[in-house]
Amino acid sequence: MRTLVRAGCLMLAAMAVAAPASAQVVHSLTLGAGLFMPRGFDTRVDGDVLYANLTQPDVLPGVNGSLDFDVKDFRSGTVFGEWNLAFGDRLEVGAGVGYQGRKVRSRYLDLIHGERPQRPEIEQDLRLRVIPVTGVVRFLPFGRAGSVQPYAGFGITVMNWRYSETGEFVDTTDFAIFQDRYIASGTTAGPVLLFGVRLPMGGDIYGLTLEYRHQWASGDTGGFDAGFLGDKFDLGGGHLNFGFLIRF
Repeated sequence: MRTLVRAGCLMLAAMAVAAPASAQVVHSLTLGAGLFMPRGFDTRVDGDVLYANLTQPDVLPGVNGSLDFDVKDFRSGTVFGEWNLAFGDRLEVGAGVGYQGRKVRSRYLDLIHGERPQRPEIEQDLRLRVIPVTGVVRFLPFGRAGSVQPYAGFGITVMNWRYSETGEFVDTTDFAIFQDRYIASGTTAGPVLLFGVRLPMGGDIYGLTLEYRHQWASGDTGGFDAGFLGDKFDLGGGHLNFGFLIRF
């Protein structure tokens, strides 16, 4: 992964430097929002903490020790801004930053409070926050002419992330219930592939954008030593983004 990230960074830099000096450089700013869709339950990276939380073995015959939530619950809204430099009519380099966050309510699937019949659930809050900084290269095969401008590209994203589990937990050795908070955070990088389309408005100055991005990356949670059942958090998934573009 480190080799891939380094190679991608070098390629981004080389393409920007190699752009023809005579080509007109056009600046643009894109602001927008979208939806992040995490990788599914059956495609997550080995050791993923969400997968581990959902697949614990029985602690007693017929009594499951897993948490009860859905990976799809971590779908979240995103906001972003991106500055772009267009070299000529078909090549563009961009850099942007975004934000996404989500809180998911969880509980033990089978374990309950025996002494609290009015509210027996043993509950937790699972929180994820990600701030991605991304550099991309876009190719516009038909240029910036026309009322529809499709494109494709690739890039590198560097994500500052924080994941926490807060609430009540069960010690499965003696079934004692206790309150605690476990936190993992870090910065990780991974590749991005993207494709989309632009719809110009009012000539060549304004436009609307629709773009899909897919990223691959995972962060280290610290595993059992940090209180987590898995030693990875899979940060991969897709972004469906809608934006408003202004050229300068």
